Amino acid sequence: MPETLPDLLAHLIRIDSVNPSLIPGAAGEAELARFVSSWLQAHGIASILDEAAPGRFSVIARVPGSGGGRSLMLNAHLDTVGVGEMPLALEPVVREGRMYGRGSYDMKSGLAACMLALRDASRSTLRGDVILTAVADEEHASLGIQSVLRQVRADAAIVTEPTSLHLCVAHKGFTWHEVTTRGRAARGSRPDLGTDAIVHMGRVLGRLEVLQRELESRPAHPRLGHASVHASLIRGGQELSSYPERCTLHIERRTLPGETLKSIEAEWEALLRPLSHESDFQAEQRVTLVRDAFEVAEDASIVKTLREQAEQVLGRAPGSVGQSFWMDAAFLAAAGIPTVVFGPHGAGAHAAEEWVDLASAEDCHAVLSATLAAFCA
Repeated sequence: MPETLPDLLAHLIRIDSVNPSLIPGAAGEAELARFVSSWLQAHGIASILDEAAPGRFSVIARVPGSGGGRSLMLNAHLDTVGVGEMPLALEPVVREGRMYGRGSYDMKSGLAACMLALRDASRSTLRGDVILTAVADEEHASLGIQSVLRQVRADAAIVTEPTSLHLCVAHKGFTWHEVTTRGRAARGSRPDLGTDAIVHMGRVLGRLEVLQRELESRPAHPRLGHASVHASLIRGGQELSSYPERCTLHIERRTLPGETLKSIEAEWEALLRPLSHESDFQAEQRVTLVRDAFEVAEDASIVKTLREQAEQVLGRAPGSVGQSFWMDAAFLAAAGIPTVVFGPHGAGAHAAEEWVDLASAEDCHAVLSATLAAFCA
């Protein structure tokens, strides 16, 4: 069994765990989940596999405390995005203190740090439980964390997504919307009979620009800046010589902490209402997915403990940051678990070249172990 962080991380990278919901026919998390579970069990740490959907496995492991202490969950995801044109994606290479390979940065280095921290905790005497949830499907629909949270609770959690050893205390959420405008099909030669659904969608797009300017005029979040909205996909029409009877637009709205689905729906009502008075205009809007934004108080116990221990390990106080991208941290927070995000330094998430700084991954492991010892004592 690999025992050092570089050896463990290299082993994790070699196991293909590309998310099959992103790349049909991809390997998925099963082999990696089984390795993580067997590695933990080889170190005397009990673990189980949780199957959120057929073949989509997460790992739940626990180092039980002696009683009377606070419990802390470490969380990482098992899946990666596809390898695309990435050369030697599953053959880890070390150059100048960096390990390259798919998942090295996002986020098998964070997973390795969690596994080693659990091993450290198993050799200590802590009053509180230490839990690891290594979950499936974070890169797509978060099936893993949702299933795990039906079974596991903790007094606090640390998600080890990469943060360059800063404390991430907020990230944006998003809502996805489908807007459909309806026209009347007719030959292109009969404008008296046809109504153009695509032209109607053009009016929606114009209103979308107005909404974006409005979002930019609102007060900015101190760590996340402004909310935003953009058109992502559009489809419409039947053929070149016909008036289109239907046009469908898919939109993403990036949200800030405090924004709710109710407020977003009201925004859409205000956006479409002026258009509804125009002749022949017909449109419907529906929400297809909601992922909440995340924020944790700076004075939350887990944030203060993690900052104190990081300062001792690193010799400097880590900064507090926000991230524009979404993470499973939002599900943990929504379950009532105070959560902070902390992980190593690197680059190349979802890119053709991905790497993690090994020294920062070692530091992450040390900080996690120190935080477990302090929080669960």
